[in-house]
Amino acid sequence: MYHTKTLKEKIKLFMIILIPILVTQVSMYAMNFFDTIMSGKAGAQDLAGVAIGTSLWVPISMGIVGILMAISPIVAQMAGAKEEDKIPFTVQQGIYVSIFLGFIVSTVGFFLIDPILGMMDLEDRVRHVAKYYLITIGLGIIPLFVYNLLRCYIDGLGHTRVSMAIILISLPFNILFNYIFIFGKLGLPAFGGIGAGIASALTFFVNLLLSIWIVHYVQPFRWHHIFKKMLKPDLKEWFEQLRIGVPIGFSIFFEVSIFSAVTFMLSVYSTYTLAAHQAAINFASLLYMVPLSIAMTLTIAVGFEIGAKRPADARNYAYIGISSGILIAFIAGGILYLFDDPIAKLYSTNPEVIRLTKQFLYYAIFFQFADAFGAPIQGTLRGYKDVNITFWMSLVSYWLIGLPSGWAFANYTHLEAYGYWLGLIVGLSAGAVTLFARMIHLQRQSMRLYN
Repeated sequence: MYHTKTLKEKIKLFMIILIPILVTQVSMYAMNFFDTIMSGKAGAQDLAGVAIGTSLWVPISMGIVGILMAISPIVAQMAGAKEEDKIPFTVQQGIYVSIFLGFIVSTVGFFLIDPILGMMDLEDRVRHVAKYYLITIGLGIIPLFVYNLLRCYIDGLGHTRVSMAIILISLPFNILFNYIFIFGKLGLPAFGGIGAGIASALTFFVNLLLSIWIVHYVQPFRWHHIFKKMLKPDLKEWFEQLRIGVPIGFSIFFEVSIFSAVTFMLSVYSTYTLAAHQAAINFASLLYMVPLSIAMTLTIAVGFEIGAKRPADARNYAYIGISSGILIAFIAGGILYLFDDPIAKLYSTNPEVIRLTKQFLYYAIFFQFADAFGAPIQGTLRGYKDVNITFWMSLVSYWLIGLPSGWAFANYTHLEAYGYWLGLIVGLSAGAVTLFARMIHLQRQSMRLYN
């Protein structure tokens, strides 16, 4: 990051940071994308099993990754304030936190998998795939968390192309591992959807090893000597990072888990409906990587400018990001509308699954507009380290507005399963509007404080 003076310079720097983040996020999500597509080729039951497993895995893993994202605004503000000597200690403590959280999630998850799956009305094969998908992918949970901590440190310094390089190297490994374990190659049995979990766990290890090597040997990270001398755990620093990270993590958890809750509620419908829902959510989530990347870029840019006490520059970056998100929403909506049939056929050859997937995709057109507006605002607020209000807004808009309205639409109108998607649109829209009001308040407050 560096200080920019004109709008043209800001847009140029914004794009320099954004494009590598976007490539990284799309590539990371491509792992889940290929998990889903390749599992679907193994059969509708395998696709449904991965859908259930993913709906449990993604909210928890994304929530914890959200906690670790606290490192990005902390590092960005330290860099903006010329306090880089504090960064090594902060990152080391973040590594300890990520390992600690990995152990906690693994332990709790081990005891809860069977009870949770037992509460759902699933076919035996679907339940079997979901259980062992979760067990196998869970073997890579600590590498996943430590890698994401290091990635947030790298991105916080503005070197987003490094994160992009890591994920572009590891993505082909993920596809190869999927091919081997899902379909049974190199003399191994065909694990079906379970093989997708094995492939993801192995890829998490690849990501971690690459990131450790880069942080230890490559400039400018090498200057910080992150792994040269590990200091003792410091609970005070843990608390400071968790104070910022936990609200971020829970905000992400509330947003992501509402999709999982919908998946659980759709389990009362046919396996074909569940498989189609997963296919549509999977592709719509791939498109969501664009506004999410804009949000992550804004966290870095806004955090840097606030650290340097330049609130007007921070505000300009925010509106550059929001405008970009809205523009992308129109493009993404056109893709969903024009290419619904080819998209649906990516996931299944079953005519009924294809038909249902196309119907779900029409609803995705509308809720991705709310995402494209709301996600950049969330990223801006994180740059200000304003996370507590965002947490409460996410809880109310998603769980007290979105999910109940979806249940009502599904049970008291002719929409049935599609009613839950209409509820998602309502919840995401409510969240976007309230977050925008909070952002305006913070911008005015910071202008009075620093001017």
